[in-house]
Amino acid sequence: MKLTAKIASVLSILGLSVALSASVGATTADEKIIERIKPASNVCVEGDDSCGGAVVAAATGGARSGEEVYTTTCAACHAIGVAGAPKFGTSDWTERNAKGIDALLKTAISGINAMPPRGTCMACSDDELKGAIQHMMDSAQ
Repeated sequence: MKLTAKIASVLSILGLSVALSASVGATTADEKIIERIKPASNVCVEGDDSCGGAVVAAATGGARSGEEVYTTTCAACHAIGVAGAPKFGTSDWTERNAKGIDALLKTAISGINAMPPRGTCMACSDDELKGAIQHMMDSAQ
């Protein structure tokens, strides 16, 4: 074999080696990027079979009581009468009781004066709001 042919063969092999190592490096770099940007966790939703049999957390106990909703949301304003809110356990509720629960629920859902819609409890169902209102109505003295 001539010297030129040998040099050409060596250069071809060397070129293929560099190209191969570059493609392996690119794959490794791509894999590293994918690893860095993948989600930290996955959420399994009940009824979704894509989780491979993962145990799904049990749902919470359902609707909260009126007292629970009052304590966690409404008490922030109604315990001390913030911005004119009727205070819990006082005669402020006597006049409101005359309006009836349905009228008060409608007002609570839409908001009134300084009270925002749903009293900021966007996660509360209408029934939970109704329970909280009833709890406050029952406290009237």
